[in-house]
Parts: sequence; structure tokens; C-alpha cells
Amino acid sequence: MGCCTARQVNLGALFALRSDRQLQEVSWDLCSRLSEGNVQLAIAILSDITTPDNRAKALAHVGIAFAICFIIGPPIGAYFASRPIPSTFTASGFELNVYAAPALLTLVLLVLETIFLIVALPETRGKRAQITSNGKSEKTTNGTHTNGKANGASKTNGTNGHLSKAESIKQRISVLSALRRAHFLFLGLFSGVEFTLTFLTFDLFDWDNRQNGYLIGFIGIISALLQGGYVRRAMAKVGEGQMARRGVSSCFAGLVFLAIVPIFSTARPAVAVKFLQAAAVCMAFTSATVVNSLTAFASLQCDDTVDKDTGKATEEHPELAKGKALGKFRSSGQLGRAIGPLLACASYWTFGPSVTYAASAVAMFALSASMRSLAARRSTTA
Repeated sequence: MGCCTARQVNLGALFALRSDRQLQEVSWDLCSRLSEGNVQLAIAILSDITTPDNRAKALAHVGIAFAICFIIGPPIGAYFASRPIPSTFTASGFELNVYAAPALLTLVLLVLETIFLIVALPETRGKRAQITSNGKSEKTTNGTHTNGKANGASKTNGTNGHLSKAESIKQRISVLSALRRAHFLFLGLFSGVEFTLTFLTFDLFDWDNRQNGYLIGFIGIISALLQGGYVRRAMAKVGEGQMARRGVSSCFAGLVFLAIVPIFSTARPAVAVKFLQAAAVCMAFTSATVVNSLTAFASLQCDDTVDKDTGKATEEHPELAKGKALGKFRSSGQLGRAIGPLLACASYWTFGPSVTYAASAVAMFALSASMRSLAARRSTTA
């Protein structure tokens, strides 16, 4: 799957070298959407080779990688886009667009990635991380795994007894449904904010690409530091649901700050910039926490038992199969990511930034309130 995705992205990057504007836009959109498959692949592999107790920490590495690339990627692309294309490429009459150099660099990197995946990536389906000798990750309740902090299988039903297997399956399916809904709503709101942020800085402060790059880099640095220094260490203590809710609450605060920015942009621009920086910090915390926490939470609801004889994963319910459950979960988020910018941009250019961010803040607060029951789900491992 990973190699196939990389090859498809390579094809899209090759088309991006052409000068035709429509073809360029379609090819870059193809690249961005197909490259998301590698993220799904990384998450699936980490879910296969980690135990429930350390899965959230392992998934944080995906977020850290995102944050690092968020910092170094835009400057690299801007640098190569500003460099003239070598005459050897243009002398043949083959017309290239101004982004041909970044596209060519992307093509080279993706080819190397494809080769690396073919040579070095083993098959992890049906495999599982070794359980520690104390059996902490291997405890079962009526034949089901406790699955760490988030799995309802080990949560008591309030009657001094554990949930039955049927009740556990029903509860886990319900939690997965709630997580898909939260993922869709969150990414719909958050991606809209991301998409309109550069509109805001250009309209109010007339920032150029360099200043916007500093802002995006600042968010990436804070996010990477939070994921490496806080999220990975605190996840086991706080719980996946509670950590995700904290990130959503932080996003609510950031949206409030963004709604205030236009009010001070004319009379007191220095104050407006301070509010923008505060919003950036809140967004960085949100970026560091929510998606990784929700993904870990969803992963912990899936079937995680392995047949001792065959070594393959056993299936308690079709809806709890890891591939299907995580695929539907991630798809819900991508649907929100596709719809969110459309709605946010329509609102931004129709009603203005203050109304757009204020309405988004209200929606984010409602989402945070609706996640209270998810945040309260903590297992009581015996």
C-alpha cells in the first residue's frame, strides 16, 4: 500500500512540472491527497507493532514528524521556487512553471522513499509487539483485552462487575462512532482556521510570504516541542480522551483571540499582533494534541488480540477490525478537512473574519462540551 501510494504521488509530482496552470493545480491536489496514504500507513504500522500501553506515545512520533516538516518544508520550497531553472531544462523548448524546481526535488525525494519502502519496510499485519513479562498489557476481562487507558472493555459497568463481551463490543462500537463524529467536526473547524489564517494576516497587516512563513514556522516549533516534551509524557497519565478535549478547548481559546484581532488591527496594531501570537500558541497546542489523541483512542477500541496458533489478529466484530475501523475514522477526518475550508472561506469573504472566527469558536466550544463523556472514559486496570 505504501509503495503504491508513493508511486502514484511520483506521477503527480511529474505532472506538476508542466506549465499548464490547470494541470498544475490538479497534479498538486493529487499529490497532497495521495500522500495522505503514507500517513495512514504509518499509523496502521504503529498500531500493529505497539502495545496498547505505549501506542499513544508511538503515534506522537507521527505528529512530531509533521511538526518538523511543517517547519523546514515551506522554507525549502520557497528557496527552490526562487532559484532560476537551469538552462539545460529550458533549452529543449520544454516549458516549465516557476515551481518546477520544488516539484523536481519532491519527485526525487518520493522516488527515494519508494525505494526505501520496497527494501526496508516489513509486513506488520498480524504481528504484535511482545507483551511484558508482568502481563500488564495482556490482562483480559471475559476474554477481551483491556487495551490500555481508553478501551471500554476494562471499564466497570457500575455494578462491581466488568462488562460482558457483548456489552464491551457494543460500547467500543459506540465510542468509535463518537470519535468519528468528533474527528469530522474538529478537522472541519480547524482546517478552516488554517486555510484563512494567511488571508487574515495579509488583509489586516499586509504581511508578505516571509512573515507568514515565520508565523507558520513558529506554530510548527511550538507544536514539536509540546509533542516531544509534554504530550508523549502526559498521555498515559491524562488519558487520550482528556488530552484531545484539552486540545479542542485550546482551539476555542485561539479562535476567540483571532476574533478579537480585527478589532484592534487599525487603532492598536501592536495589540492585534499580540492576540495573533497568542492564537498561534493555542493552535500549536491543538495541533500537538487532538488528532494524535483521537487516533490513539480509536486504535485502542479495535480488536487487538492475536491467535496463538496462527499469529494472526482475531476478529470479535467486523466493525472493530483495525483496518476497517481506523480507515473509517481517518476518512471522517479527511471529509471534514475537505468541507471545512470551503465553508470557512465562504464565511470569511461574506461576513468578515470576526464573525467567522467567533462562530467557529462557539462551534468549537460546543464540541468540547460534547466530548466530556469521551474524556471521562478511563479504564480501571486491575
